[in-house]
Amino acid sequence: MSDAYIALETGEVLEGRARSPGETHGELVFTTPYTGYEESLTDPSYEAQVLTFAYPLIGNYGVRAERFESDRVHPSAVVARELTDDVAVWLQEEGIPAVDSVDTRDLVLDIRDGGAMQCGIAAGPDATPEKAREQLSVCPHMSDISDIGDMVSVDDVEVYPAEGDGPTTALIHCGTKKSIISSLNERGSDVHVFPHDVAPAEIEALDPDLLFISNGPGDPANYEATQSLVEHFLGDIPIAGICLGMQIVANAVNGETEKMEFGHRGVNQPVLDERTGQVVMTTQNHGYMVSDAGDLDVTQINVNDDTPEGAESVDMDVITRQYHPEAHPGPHDTLGFFDDVLSMAAAGAHPEATQ
Repeated sequence: MSDAYIALETGEVLEGRARSPGETHGELVFTTPYTGYEESLTDPSYEAQVLTFAYPLIGNYGVRAERFESDRVHPSAVVARELTDDVAVWLQEEGIPAVDSVDTRDLVLDIRDGGAMQCGIAAGPDATPEKAREQLSVCPHMSDISDIGDMVSVDDVEVYPAEGDGPTTALIHCGTKKSIISSLNERGSDVHVFPHDVAPAEIEALDPDLLFISNGPGDPANYEATQSLVEHFLGDIPIAGICLGMQIVANAVNGETEKMEFGHRGVNQPVLDERTGQVVMTTQNHGYMVSDAGDLDVTQINVNDDTPEGAESVDMDVITRQYHPEAHPGPHDTLGFFDDVLSMAAAGAHPEATQ
């Protein structure tokens, strides 16, 4: 007998097994990796989404906190073919509803064909299809969650010092992953992490060598303060962005963004660098894309669908990427992005940062 239900906006209600009880809702999306479930579940970019794992067995190498990308699980619920007890207990401790014994092959195809969709979930001994439908009825669209940045950002400035004399980075936390901070630290850059809605005066007080806009969840149009920050410093400080960061920067330079049908989420997205002709494999997690790069030059595209994956401006000292060069686990083909960004920052850095 089923004790978990997933109500889809198509009208269908799926049955499953409750591995962690609760009632919730969110945008139903899928990801394809065989590994990396700990990193995916702690990636802030999944905030307000119900994450479906395409790979059938999730949890076969346990749960280790040192692999986490943030301090909590971010999806509002988890769906899988089979969850191990380790993962189920972790999600119970986090208060995140989880459902398995679902035909995720069929569910992933539904998302591929119909796009990411709203869903409601009810799991546990008191769960009913009606309760799942009630959750669906109050599920907002991602574009309507105007305060999503507040859900994942920091409240106060955090400082991550590094060994070495590299450029100083002001990282705008729109939902950043720990691996981004580590990648900058490992290259000698002190990282000062600011809230997504920080005032320009606070950045000016730091006088950094690089403004870095992080990844994060939701519609880039809902990060108005971050976009204004980019506009304020454009041409004065080198600027870099990853994922949502690329979208925010594009919007700040007369570009446009739009929602994708089902997004890019996985570790095997092929990206072509149009300048070198080289194709690299990348890790991605985004439901929005840059449809018009504005004053930036598109330098990299997705081989599968020709969507922009890299956009730059030499004149404005801007480098952005739609994928995650720092992903763990994931291909490391593009880790040189951080070297390029810090070289750009060092070129105009303060004297003490280049000694």
